[in-house]
Amino acid sequence: MSRADQIFMENCRDILANGVWDTDLEVRPRWEDGSPAHTVKKFGLVNRYDLREEFPLLTLRRTYWKTAVKELLWIWQKKSSNIHDLDARIWDQWADPDGSIGKAYGYQLGLRHHYREGDMDQVDRVLYDLKHNPASRRILTNLYNFQDLHEMNLYPCAYSMTFNVSGRVLNAILNQRSQDMLTANNWNVVQYAVLVHMFARAADLIPGELVHVIADAHIYDRHVPLVKKLLERAPSPAPAFFVDPEITDFYEFTVDSFRVENYTPAPFDDKIPVAV
Repeated sequence: MSRADQIFMENCRDILANGVWDTDLEVRPRWEDGSPAHTVKKFGLVNRYDLREEFPLLTLRRTYWKTAVKELLWIWQKKSSNIHDLDARIWDQWADPDGSIGKAYGYQLGLRHHYREGDMDQVDRVLYDLKHNPASRRILTNLYNFQDLHEMNLYPCAYSMTFNVSGRVLNAILNQRSQDMLTANNWNVVQYAVLVHMFARAADLIPGELVHVIADAHIYDRHVPLVKKLLERAPSPAPAFFVDPEITDFYEFTVDSFRVENYTPAPFDDKIPVAV
């Protein structure tokens, strides 16, 4: 069993057994038929993934990891908030007629700020500090810009990354305000595991731990039967993960710079409804 499968199963069992339902509250999300999308949740989950041991790719069902990487590169490399720059359909329902999702995600990373060393955006500041100030305890990014929230079509869910160098090992904390466990949990874990690999390669460091902190970890009411179905399965071993050894520039990575081998996810043909 992969560590990613073990963590996912433990989280979901805990939520289903000990979580709190919001059925007595008004909720913002709606199903396609207009019904309120209620959830059962746990507050403050903290999961640790050691990237030196394995790549955290779920095997209970397939995670479309290449599409997840495409979204990651759209946000962190292209620093875009327009779906016309994204080779995937995952943001279509939040985009305006021009394709924009507002001043969210990539837009925030691309904003330039003034430092003693010069003007840099958030991504370039991380790259600079990892190379020149690895002992710093100030290497972080933040997408939750309050003054721009009213111009975001969706508030950032995964909103902050904090990086820490210990010796030659790069560790990171991903802070997430909200997590749809069935549709997005492993998706985000895979994305930010890849991001740690990218920053580590660019700074000549070794990828270490990814710590995932989730404020509101929830399972939607219509997802409960699907999650229970997954929990009856026997997971497979974690796949092997490889990064193109020729690439050391953060901005030269493409989706084809990464590959997995021996990935054997269990088939899962059920349609997963998405609340908006």
